[in-house]
Amino acid sequence: MSEVVVPQLRSHNMGVKRDHQGREKMDSRVGNRADKDMPRNAYTSMFESFRSELDEHHDRRMKIGKVSRDVTALSKKIIFSLQRVHKLNQPFPAHIQSDVDDRLKEIAKLLMTIEGDVAGMNRHRYPLICLEEFVEAISFSHYLQHQKIITLTEAQAALPVNITLTPSDYVFGIFDLTGEMMRFATAVTALSGSMPGLDVKSSEGRTILNDMQEVSSVLQICPPLGGKPGTYSKKLGIMIEQVRKVERLGYGITVRGNERPKGWMPDMNEPTGGEGYQEDVIMD
Repeated sequence: MSEVVVPQLRSHNMGVKRDHQGREKMDSRVGNRADKDMPRNAYTSMFESFRSELDEHHDRRMKIGKVSRDVTALSKKIIFSLQRVHKLNQPFPAHIQSDVDDRLKEIAKLLMTIEGDVAGMNRHRYPLICLEEFVEAISFSHYLQHQKIITLTEAQAALPVNITLTPSDYVFGIFDLTGEMMRFATAVTALSGSMPGLDVKSSEGRTILNDMQEVSSVLQICPPLGGKPGTYSKKLGIMIEQVRKVERLGYGITVRGNERPKGWMPDMNEPTGGEGYQEDVIMD
């Protein structure tokens, strides 16, 4: 058994002060204590390795958090640009496509700086909330161009770095997509007087409301996937409410569309329950 060295008692004013990284601070009265002989034993090196490991972990977490916030901001800017589109199933205007491409290049540069930090087991050790925002942005872009929901495989292929998208990243991104679909449907309906996706001349076609209802039906029967407890149910409730808002919008256009003045914007905050409201009609 190795000899244990017991440090000598020090006076009250000679306590050791350390910074956030565990290094001893300089004291003008006694000089740098790190230069002096410090007591060591068989366990000292083990705890020093623990300290180094924790320092690396905290530095990595701060770096990933910074990149995640920047990628989130860029993904939101992509969505803001896409909301200026007014038609489905058509190529984007040149200025919007250029803006989206530039943002994606910036996202790629940022994610490349942490690609090695989230490899292997570390992929599940550090939260990458930005990937949900990224899926929301690229799925909205994909929907506007093709009127289809992007698959997990397609979303992974669109990610410009070798970072794995988890099922929860994908599903939570699709949850958020329904909110952008609701905003798009509201704006375009107010401008055109018809639901996006509907052929005005023939009154045929699959509308954005049909797509939202289908996505909602699938996600309601899908088992919860990862994330914090309660997050899935919360997003589910928000999505259902968003679908109901677009349903009321479609009802207003279909039943009373001719009475609406040009440029009319629906009240999306109209209550869905309470006195005088009945969601289902039961026929006797």
